[in-house]
Amino acid sequence: MKAVTYNQYGPPGVLKYSEVPKPEPKSDEVRIHIKAATVTAGDCELRRFDIDPGYWLPLRLYMGLLKPRIKILGQEFAGVVNKVGQNVSLFKPGDKVLGGTEMNLGAYAEYLCLPEKRPMATIPNGVSFEQAATIPTGGLNALYFLRKVKIQPGDTILIHGAGGSIGTYAIQLAKLWKAQVIATELPGKTSFLHELGADQVIDTTKEDFTLSDKTYDIILDVTGRAPLTKCLKLLRTGGSFIQANPGIPFIFKKIWYSMVSSKKIYAGLAAYKPEDMDYLTSLMASGDLSPYIDKKFKLSDLSEAHQYVEEGHKNGHIVIQIPE
Repeated sequence: MKAVTYNQYGPPGVLKYSEVPKPEPKSDEVRIHIKAATVTAGDCELRRFDIDPGYWLPLRLYMGLLKPRIKILGQEFAGVVNKVGQNVSLFKPGDKVLGGTEMNLGAYAEYLCLPEKRPMATIPNGVSFEQAATIPTGGLNALYFLRKVKIQPGDTILIHGAGGSIGTYAIQLAKLWKAQVIATELPGKTSFLHELGADQVIDTTKEDFTLSDKTYDIILDVTGRAPLTKCLKLLRTGGSFIQANPGIPFIFKKIWYSMVSSKKIYAGLAAYKPEDMDYLTSLMASGDLSPYIDKKFKLSDLSEAHQYVEEGHKNGHIVIQIPE
């Protein structure tokens, strides 16, 4: 089968379009013929191994100390179940599914084997493979955090760095739940955020939202760089700050400020739950939710797709079409 592999950490050029053996499912596994995958900022970080120092050593030991142990990257996919192991009962050949590989990775290939109890969900009619593939990272994280803060109609939420996979879903979900949305982004990434429903978009090269006297019920920081102390001062009584990309230093800050502040602080990553995937795909099928797909690349052009994301051009989602 065709796949994109890498044998050393580094720039996009380390990714090679290759021929590798087609995997065979174990007794509890399904084999998926992948139709679409994505490129996220996280994929690029793993490829070059640009990891927060607090996570560096354990993750490097898992991924491969001197060179990659897992040769195929890719964290989210959509495709068709192609073959099942003898003990599989949840899926059958022909089922259209989406899912996340978690840290097993492997979605940059024509075929992928995963245990049937890994988080996967069926794709309903009216939702394409390309749409479905964008859900496990951006969609599930946005849903997880907005549910955590129990967003209410009329709440005002600021989404800092709203132009990526999490932010574009967060805008749509917040508007669906009747919140007022203020988004921040770089110039050139602002116009499409209005299209997604943002009530106001702040150009971060012209305005620092932390210096404003405007207050919010919720601040969602997708960038991992918003100053916590300043953001807490912008929150109304009972307000919530969400850090979607926390490093180890932030975890310690969260512990401290949670003890001394009345504001709520959330951080972490969403769990991959099939029922949440079902919910998001149902919103897509009804037309209430739609991923913003910036560009599509062939699997053979994956290094070009990684370069595009790494240079900061990505708006919303980058989809990889598989097979060619």
